[in-house]
Amino acid sequence: MRKNEVRMLTLLFVVVGFLFALTYQTTTEQNPRAEEGQEMWEEDRLRSSILEEQEQNRGLEEEWQTLQREVRDLEEELAEAEVSSFNLVEDLEKLRMLTGEVAVEGPGVEVTLNDHTYVPDGSNPNNYIVHERHIQEVVDELVLADAEAISINGFRVLRNSSIQCAGPVIKIDSNTSAAPFVIEAIGDSEQLEAALELSGGVKDRLVNENVEVRIQKHNEVFMQPLVGESE
Repeated sequence: MRKNEVRMLTLLFVVVGFLFALTYQTTTEQNPRAEEGQEMWEEDRLRSSILEEQEQNRGLEEEWQTLQREVRDLEEELAEAEVSSFNLVEDLEKLRMLTGEVAVEGPGVEVTLNDHTYVPDGSNPNNYIVHERHIQEVVDELVLADAEAISINGFRVLRNSSIQCAGPVIKIDSNTSAAPFVIEAIGDSEQLEAALELSGGVKDRLVNENVEVRIQKHNEVFMQPLVGESE
């Protein structure tokens, strides 16, 4: 070969080697930047994903709180409706008790009024027997003491019941009864007894008018409904 050709080939190899070296250096320098860019992209993607999930969680939490409030509101409405329904049923039951439509039982008192056993000679016998006003006084006092139900000799007494004398007997509405008169009342037995035993009250007045009075508390008093009414 000629010397010029050898020089040209040598120069060519040198240039090609330089280019390879330059390319390798450039590639080596760019790879860290590429990796760094890839890492930053991944970080941004993860950050965006986390932010998106956090936003979704906040939305779900707000929705959950809203549902909880709605459930609480519904529970309160149901509780109020239940109380209202219970009160309505209770009031209806009390009304049926007062009107004598149903049988009723519970604690209460028994008041027995009887004619006086001794009538002095020359005295008026009418002054020693039980009259309708005596029974009415006891009934009125029991009503004032919040008696839930009252009966006389087994006959239910209503707020508009009539108690009248008919010779030696008493007529309670259309029912006739004779002494002794047993007046039963259902309610707070302590309260009912205290009302009757009050000093200067009903019992004292009846005793002063020669009526024999006996008051007993009972844990259980039972009254049948009015005749013709179902339990």
